[in-house]
Amino acid sequence: MAELETATLAAGCFWCVEAVFDDLVGVEDVVSGYSGGHKENPTYQEVCSETTGHAEVVQIRYDPTQISYADLLRVFFTVHDPTQLNRQGNDIGTSYRSAIFYHSEEQRQTAHEVMAEISEAAIYDKPIVTEVTSFEKFWPGEDYHQEYFANNPNQPYCAAVVAPKVAKFRRQFADRLKK
Repeated sequence: MAELETATLAAGCFWCVEAVFDDLVGVEDVVSGYSGGHKENPTYQEVCSETTGHAEVVQIRYDPTQISYADLLRVFFTVHDPTQLNRQGNDIGTSYRSAIFYHSEEQRQTAHEVMAEISEAAIYDKPIVTEVTSFEKFWPGEDYHQEYFANNPNQPYCAAVVAPKVAKFRRQFADRLKK
């Protein structure tokens, strides 16, 4: 087995993002949490208060021999709207921003290349506003946030928001799903 690498991504509500990447071949682990702010060990309530600077993120451990960082980012850019500044749908605030927290210069470069590729393909009518910034620290979210969609598929937010995103992802990337 290859040595696992780490990606840290913010794309709105971490329940949606975690549910998508959990299904992807090559992804070994996905943890919901917080990154990009100044508060040490923030709580969900503090992050939602918009006073910590943190975004809801997922930290993904993946096998680069099975999926590339660029392909992770291509999935990332299809499961949220990277043209919305500090929001995803009805989730509004900097904690819901679109962000890539790179762990190496290679990841930073790849992020910019994939963003250019998507911009050139004119997939979106507006410019991409995804923040690309150096990873500093990851704070795992509370236990009840982990595998939230898998454990609560009938919760109203999950049924109305998460399930359609997961269904779209599964249709679009059927050949990349775990069996």
